[in-house]
Amino acid sequence: MNIVRLVNKAKRGNKEALLQLIMEDKDTYYRLAFSYMGNSHDAMDAMEDMIVKIYEEIDQLKKEEAFYSWSKTILVNSCKTMLRKNKKLILIDDWNEQSDEISHALTSNPYLKSVHQMDIQEMLLQLNKHQKEAIQLKYFHDMDYQSIATLTNVSLGTVKSRIFQGLKKLRELHGGEWNE
Repeated sequence: MNIVRLVNKAKRGNKEALLQLIMEDKDTYYRLAFSYMGNSHDAMDAMEDMIVKIYEEIDQLKKEEAFYSWSKTILVNSCKTMLRKNKKLILIDDWNEQSDEISHALTSNPYLKSVHQMDIQEMLLQLNKHQKEAIQLKYFHDMDYQSIATLTNVSLGTVKSRIFQGLKKLRELHGGEWNE
């Protein structure tokens, strides 16, 4: 798929090209929205809002090759706006879609899987919202520091600091040696 070509077509009003771009990464969009919204219905609403905004504002995209990072930023902003409007808490990601290694180990025992999810949720609740967000994006969505900085509209150093301080706090509270 040639992203630049499809983005240029979408800028000229080709809805099929825009749909093709979005469908190419639909699972990533869904997981990202779900991690903010906490349920499937709200995640789908946020994605719908993102698609409308992309359609309305695609002509403002300067670098066609940056479509996916730009669209994910729009999605995160849509999620945050919806959460502010609904005065909801930011919830934990859908644990079924996490690391293959963890999922594989836990799928055979639903009880163990449930306990593991509750442990992670409990641990992340002890972080401030910025640390929690940065850690979720880094480790659950496998995003690099620069992408997180762009997505959250903060500096690269701030992202690294949030992740470092969050992990440090988790280590202090829960002990043990953690590796990134």
